[in-house]
Amino acid sequence: MAKKLNPDTEKLRHLDKQHLWHPFTQMKEWCAPGHDPIVIESGRGAILTDSEGNQYIDGNATIWTNVHGHSYPAIVEAIQQQAEKLAHCSALGFTNEPAIRLAKALVELTPESLSRVFFTDDGSTAIECACKMAIQFRQLSGEPDRTRFLGFDHAYHGDTAGAASLGGIATFHDRFEKTGFDVTHVAGLDELRQMSPEEIRKITAITIEPLIQGAAGMQLWPSGMLTELRAWCDKSGVFLIYDEVMTGFGKTGTMFAFEQETEATPDFLCLAKGLTGGTIPLAATLTTDRVFEAFIGGPEQTFYYGHSYCGNPLGCAAGLANLRVFETEKVLESLPQKIGMFSAALEAAFRDHPNVTDVRQLGLIAGIDVSGTTGNEVCIAARQHRLLTRPIRDTLVLMLPLCISGAQIREAVQALRKGLDESTGLD
Repeated sequence: MAKKLNPDTEKLRHLDKQHLWHPFTQMKEWCAPGHDPIVIESGRGAILTDSEGNQYIDGNATIWTNVHGHSYPAIVEAIQQQAEKLAHCSALGFTNEPAIRLAKALVELTPESLSRVFFTDDGSTAIECACKMAIQFRQLSGEPDRTRFLGFDHAYHGDTAGAASLGGIATFHDRFEKTGFDVTHVAGLDELRQMSPEEIRKITAITIEPLIQGAAGMQLWPSGMLTELRAWCDKSGVFLIYDEVMTGFGKTGTMFAFEQETEATPDFLCLAKGLTGGTIPLAATLTTDRVFEAFIGGPEQTFYYGHSYCGNPLGCAAGLANLRVFETEKVLESLPQKIGMFSAALEAAFRDHPNVTDVRQLGLIAGIDVSGTTGNEVCIAARQHRLLTRPIRDTLVLMLPLCISGAQIREAVQALRKGLDESTGLD
């Protein structure tokens, strides 16, 4: 590690502990005298640099958002140019060019049935938007009793009240189970098939993270799951909502995860995180003409939902630049080779490790289950080997930016292996 270069680091740490409240963090431990938080100062590509000059590989894509790299020039330039022209414009009664063009680009990027785009701020609000559209659609279509949602065990769809009620992870959701939507949780398709017609007639929609459940510990769904789920929804008259907040924009090897099952188009597609390349908060909920047309009419058919920054020009300019980078840099075409390198590195590092119980990979996403230590201990140890990532309980997570090089892939995996060895006394 480099020597300390910034004399203000200790002051910043002190001020942080005095004033900031961090998410998903036990603040007693964070504020303890022996804890020295890493102060991130800059980022370029797949590398983050702290206020002391130490450099790290961004091993979880900055909470699953970073796509083309930090401070990617084309996206930075697009944001700067837009800021000089128009930083913000309300979508309530007005519109702006970046929002119009990004909506068009997203419609062209997704299946033909997804024809309308509603912009919000983040993944949770994209999910809230889809759910409220589904409920109001039923009200406007003569099915007011279809108010219940289906969610899967171990799912995670965000932390706002409605989105949280869809989740199936006790640690995150049990405290708030009496708020939000009316939700029934199921383990899988077998439980759906066992539902009675009376139960199904109460259901408006089901929500799923396609191919892989993120906060569950990067758990993979069985092959063909989406296709079978789509068929069940069609038979039952239930809307299908895809939460591609984590999986969207190349992380699974395709632009969107559901593209890997071609007959499984959703009724609602929720996007965020990588939508702007990981630069500015922005989310989108895509849906069909069938849904949209139910809202055409008088005031009682208006969708009374929205946020101050819906379709904000800066975020939409970043989103457009993000999509241009995918096209001009042929990003998706480069992924198979990187995914292969990632597979080989994971196999070499963890195949016979006595403290690894399972390794799962999808695209540039991996979950490694460990025993004999904690996930947090391993990730802290890995910092000494130039890797920053965050575990999900005792599952080590690597979610690599698409811009990562082959050498950086190998270095990231080896850093995690060294952290595991050190935390279990095998070094």
